[in-house]
Amino acid sequence: MTRQILFQLPPKPLSNYSVFSTAIYARHGELLRLTLASDQQYRLWMPLTEIPKTLQNGTILYEDRWFYRHLGFNPLALLRSAWMSYGRGAHQGGSTITMQVARQLYRIDSRNPLGKLRQIAAAVWLELRYSKDDILEAYLNTAPYGGNTVGVAAASLLYFHKPVSQLTLTEALTLAVIPQNPKQRFPNKRSSQPGLPSALQQAKLRLWRNWLAEFPQDKRYAADFALPLTVYSKADKPFLAPHLTDLLLRQYPHVQHIHSSIDSKTQLSIKQSVDNYLQQNRSAGIRNSAVLLLDAHTMQVRALIGSANYWNIGIKGQVNGTLAKRSPGSTLKPFIYALALDQGLLHPRTVIADTPTSFGPYNPENFDSRFLGPITVQDALIRSRNIPALNTVAKLKQPSLYGFLQQAGISGLKPEQHYGLSLALGGGEVTMLELVQLYAMLPNQGRLRTVHYRVDLKQPTTSEKALLSPASAFITLDMLSHNPRPDSKRPAYPKVAWKTGTSWGFKDAWSVGIAGHYVLAVWVGNFDNQGNAAFTGIKAAGSLFFSLIDSLRNQQLLEGLDVELLPPKPESVSQVNVCAASGDLPNEDCPSLVKTWFIPGKSPIKTSRLHKAVYFNAKGEVICKGQPYRHREIYEFWSNDMALLFHEAGLPRRQPPTLPSCYDNLNGEAELEIVSPSSIGVYTLKIGKPSSIGLKAKSKINGNIFWFANKSLIGKAKATETLSWMPENPGTYRIRAADEQGHSASKEITVTFVP
Repeated sequence: MTRQILFQLPPKPLSNYSVFSTAIYARHGELLRLTLASDQQYRLWMPLTEIPKTLQNGTILYEDRWFYRHLGFNPLALLRSAWMSYGRGAHQGGSTITMQVARQLYRIDSRNPLGKLRQIAAAVWLELRYSKDDILEAYLNTAPYGGNTVGVAAASLLYFHKPVSQLTLTEALTLAVIPQNPKQRFPNKRSSQPGLPSALQQAKLRLWRNWLAEFPQDKRYAADFALPLTVYSKADKPFLAPHLTDLLLRQYPHVQHIHSSIDSKTQLSIKQSVDNYLQQNRSAGIRNSAVLLLDAHTMQVRALIGSANYWNIGIKGQVNGTLAKRSPGSTLKPFIYALALDQGLLHPRTVIADTPTSFGPYNPENFDSRFLGPITVQDALIRSRNIPALNTVAKLKQPSLYGFLQQAGISGLKPEQHYGLSLALGGGEVTMLELVQLYAMLPNQGRLRTVHYRVDLKQPTTSEKALLSPASAFITLDMLSHNPRPDSKRPAYPKVAWKTGTSWGFKDAWSVGIAGHYVLAVWVGNFDNQGNAAFTGIKAAGSLFFSLIDSLRNQQLLEGLDVELLPPKPESVSQVNVCAASGDLPNEDCPSLVKTWFIPGKSPIKTSRLHKAVYFNAKGEVICKGQPYRHREIYEFWSNDMALLFHEAGLPRRQPPTLPSCYDNLNGEAELEIVSPSSIGVYTLKIGKPSSIGLKAKSKINGNIFWFANKSLIGKAKATETLSWMPENPGTYRIRAADEQGHSASKEITVTFVP
């Protein structure tokens, strides 16, 4: 009441008199890093409610028994101190807890009588303005605990590597006696030198005797109290996950306590696995790696390795590889096919061509410089074929791949024209964080969610965006789960849905995948962009990726790593039987069926006309269906260009016989289709240098194809051949092809000339 009458305005919080460190913890409370405050002290403020009663009572018992009964100073204690100090020459303290708080807050020199009087006056002032609990809280947070360690929160983290709230009785009483003589009592030995300083041990025993007199029921802890106590020094201070803690310190510069989402055991296990891998592959020039592990359910990062060695200047170790912009190689291909699924362009068993193709001036190849001919979408994805991916990305609309990446928040993208189709093969740059965020969409039903590094903040869900349908996310995840491990020809088991990537010039090796409800990304490379033929996704990053998966499984560090990979099947997904060779619904003659995922109303579907029963008479001549026949055989009727693809891929098909006119158009496809040039992009030719554009068509006949530019005849070539055309002038051209039976097709292209 007196305090309220004298002072109407609320007092300034005692914590405002100090500056503080930042402590960053792992998800279960382990200390990752403790920074210095701006005055070069280790100091944290902990509310009294979070400081154990044992530490509070032990401090009062040792420092100021009459704390709750005096008005800031104890006259008897002061007289006794004066007598001992000036009368007998033996220094003895007489300051109360309140007086010590006053000295700390107001920087009072109390070593002379005038300073002592100022300290007493300040203590009375504090007692009038603040409650006893406020003052005790201030003392426990400002008392010296040796060297530049201030307050029980910082002392607990440094000396016991645990939050103050988790201290045992023995640990609490050990801390309680340090402030009275911090120079002699604070632990200053490394953990490799066990044992407490003698002065600290003796003071702890004196307090223990007084404690038992006050709390006799605690005799049951006598055996624990007699055991050796593990105490650390500041030289043992943790410095874990440095790239993550750097990031959090930048994001939250004035927060004292940051509880990260990192799992310390998982972090240490992954760091050890990375170190072992790099040691084993050092002879191949592999010196650096980055790893990010994300829980896709919570979108919290569980482990982060920004580089192989934070302190290694030679590898630019303080660069955070999870935030560095790098070429993703082929790791974006799953999203090309996911978008194509949503746009009704294909399904997993759709047969597409892996064949040499020109896209304007762009003439891409596959990583192995080979072409496999006809291939299913699923095989094209898990075998990372470039040409099928480019053919697919060229057909995407609303959004294109570029538009999808923009919607996903990929930063630093240049205009779409800068990339053209090369964006599909790593022509742009993304961070590992952005890549992991994209892959987390697959188990999250196509929803883009924000990645989080902290567990002590409520995360908003309003920022979620549905960029893929649940159906396409589910199907894409299933396709990736059929990708075999690099050390086996069988799919990974338990199932892992994963993809690799290798950037141009062998500068980046990637492996990104989903196991259980976790997303794991691995990068191998050099921050200085120096290439190395060993930096391939399948060998360098893929091997480390599965080494980490196996290690985490064996140690059982992550709950949910072995749960079912695929989420429940969306209602919008069906499974149908299709003809294995064509990927279409089987006709009556299809000899082999396979199952495929299908999105009703979206997925392209038609009845296969690839297989046809051919009837023969006794002379072995082909006859029409319905006539008496000796036998029948099933043939595959591929178009000429597809048959040529099989032949070039070393998989020649059985040549069907020539059919009479009573057999209709088997495939129901266009009689003539232009394969090259493409209407995508602009053809740029160099002035003064021989350069040409290849003209090729897909025809159902074997005769000549006649080519026209606008209305002028260019020339003719066989249906299986490519005709070279050198335009004389830049501009827009209507390219038309016509066969000998009058079928025609046309495309419009743009040609430019540059020096």
